[in-house]
Amino acid sequence: MQIRLKDPEAQLAFGEHLAALLPPACVIYLEGDLGTGKTTLTRGILRGLGHRGTVRSPTYTLIEPYQVPSGPLYHLDLYRLADPEELEYLGLRDLMGEDARWVIEWPDRGAGMLPAADLRIMIEYLAEGRRLTLSGGTTEGRSIIAALLEAENAGA
Repeated sequence: MQIRLKDPEAQLAFGEHLAALLPPACVIYLEGDLGTGKTTLTRGILRGLGHRGTVRSPTYTLIEPYQVPSGPLYHLDLYRLADPEELEYLGLRDLMGEDARWVIEWPDRGAGMLPAADLRIMIEYLAEGRRLTLSGGTTEGRSIIAALLEAENAGA
């Protein structure tokens, strides 16, 4: 599924809409070049889940935990990760035992140490805006995409 978004506000709004479709436990991989809006999309997801505070990019901390009314969300930015084994020192294995939502930027840098993606979102620059390409890696991910397509067709 591909979606075109015209500006950062549209990315926030899409994230809020997406949040309503996420099960309490799911993993989202966000991929794309620097500056394509991976953290902006995450802000929208968190807003949609009821978070009203600041959403920082975890570029230096690698992980930012958020507690929202429906349960925890962990936002990871692995851009500065030198070796996937470093994730072990963050206690990632302990956190993976929880029912939680995971939004992971630069997942390729954590290959072999991360849970599999339910939903993968590739964000690309366009002359005006961004193109998001969504793919489902699990039944849950494919269900999210089906719900998005249904909402898109209903609005057409």
